[in-house]
Amino acid sequence: MGWQAPNMDGRTIAVTGATSGIGLWITLFLARAGADVVLLCRDTRRGERIASALRAEVEGAHTRVVRIDTSDLGSARAAGAELAGLPRLDALVNNAGLVGAPARREVSVDGHELTLATNALGHHVLTHEVLESLDRTSGRVVWMGSMSAKLVRPSPDDLELERTYSPWRAYAQSKLVTHALGFELHRRLAERGSRVRSLVVHPGYSLPVLSPSVGELFTPPRPTALDRLQYPWAQGTDRGALPAVFAATSPDALSGQFHGPRGGLRGEPALSGGVAGVEGAGSRGTGGPGRRSIDPLVGAAVWSFATRVCELP
Repeated sequence: MGWQAPNMDGRTIAVTGATSGIGLWITLFLARAGADVVLLCRDTRRGERIASALRAEVEGAHTRVVRIDTSDLGSARAAGAELAGLPRLDALVNNAGLVGAPARREVSVDGHELTLATNALGHHVLTHEVLESLDRTSGRVVWMGSMSAKLVRPSPDDLELERTYSPWRAYAQSKLVTHALGFELHRRLAERGSRVRSLVVHPGYSLPVLSPSVGELFTPPRPTALDRLQYPWAQGTDRGALPAVFAATSPDALSGQFHGPRGGLRGEPALSGGVAGVEGAGSRGTGGPGRRSIDPLVGAAVWSFATRVCELP
């Protein structure tokens, strides 16, 4: 059977990008564990259809749909305010992301590089809005990272990629920023004695075609020749969701840690590294977060940049 989430009855967990990809599987696994799940998504019509399918698939499932476009800082603030108004919030999974960056640099409605805004800045604002709610429940923030973050050297004076844009760099750097924000949030929470945990995860090498069918929720696409070539080192997106579910629910998942598949690319969720001072600290090879991600100087610089451009206190 492999690892399964503990009972989450009475807990409320919000997931961005909850209606497709890895986010859909995170939502399903949380619902199966008994959590009240908030589906944060851009398309609320699709969100309601997915919520209905979840209730059909999981007896007694409780769902709520909240609109968010993480590329739009105003939308992130509004969604955060709605979450903060809930009776309780036990975890926020910052999963939504733009994987296929535009061929040419584009900007968000706020004027920020689009991939960075979608994958990192909107989540920074959303997290800021709900921290007080999470503090009341000793809750958690889970940031969806990527192994690609280790492959890019950040441009501290060009995080918006005005001079050095490429689609691959835009995605990889946005994930490095995501890692750095998650780990820096841990440091700041620990410094003030908060009980909120901030963790970063990655899904390994995950393909939708290797995931099982689930009622009206998900039907895998027909495999292509390229898909079949990737089978030896890939896993389904259902398996790729497990590190995030582990980080959001397991009592063994500690703030400042990095979790991913045990084998780096695929496998059961496992501790793969973390910041100095936590169990498992380090960058840990193939499946680890990378040394830049856990560098406190990088974390402080990225936090300062994101807080400034998002106009947060």
